[in-house]
Amino acid sequence: MGKRVELNCRDHKNNYECPDTLVSFIPKFDEYGLIIHDGGSSSISIRFCPWCGQELPGSKRDKWFDKLESMGFDDPTEQNIPEEFNSDAWFRNT
Repeated sequence: MGKRVELNCRDHKNNYECPDTLVSFIPKFDEYGLIIHDGGSSSISIRFCPWCGQELPGSKRDKWFDKLESMGFDDPTEQNIPEEFNSDAWFRNT
């Protein structure tokens, strides 16, 4: 999976624009997805590697929102949240 997520295209600056990039990874959610190449930045979450079938880590998306809500953030996508929540640091450092 690492090779597929780290694919860097010299023709496209954004992985969602590159037709050869199939998998996305969002570190702050520890979440893998299959990119939907429709001109946007959507992906469908996956639980297993499409190439080897190995189970992937469970998404931490709900935990991310729950943790921020417990800290008083009711709209973290619009509020200035602590920097560690913009990466995987929030769950790796606990």
